[in-house]
Amino acid sequence: MVLALIDLQNIFADPSSGWATPDFARVIEPTRELIARFSPDVVFTRFVAPEKPTGAWVPYYDTFPFALQPPEADDYQLVDEFKGAPTLDKTTFGAWGPDLARTVERDGRLVLGGVTTDCCVISTALAAVDAGVQVQVVEEACAGSTAENHRKALDVMALYAPMLEIVSVEQLR
Repeated sequence: MVLALIDLQNIFADPSSGWATPDFARVIEPTRELIARFSPDVVFTRFVAPEKPTGAWVPYYDTFPFALQPPEADDYQLVDEFKGAPTLDKTTFGAWGPDLARTVERDGRLVLGGVTTDCCVISTALAAVDAGVQVQVVEEACAGSTAENHRKALDVMALYAPMLEIVSVEQLR
């Protein structure tokens, strides 16, 4: 079983960011618990802007021009609590792809935490389920763009049971 921690980056933690996740600080302690439990099978992901957006990403970055920064920009670094950990970088909302798939191929199970529940976490979870992976999303280790959107995303993902389960740290098996 692999733990993937989605986008625990400054751009989502900083209250002054256009992508601020209001409950970001709440996920730090449960995430530490998960890391202690899953280490060394832990993958951190980072959302980074593409060098040149194409397709539907062009109007997206027209809406969020502050995000067109290079991957080495401070905004795109992991928050201080996890700084220096190796990352799997992606220019898409979902982190599921060949690189993450290789890390879970041993037993086909993936545990997710991170931000935002209603964007990058749900995008990763649903793509992994489509690939035949058993997914558990740890509720208290995720935060949404708002508390309401967090809850809505969890409710949608719960509809994918039994392939996708919403669990607490204590319920992980």
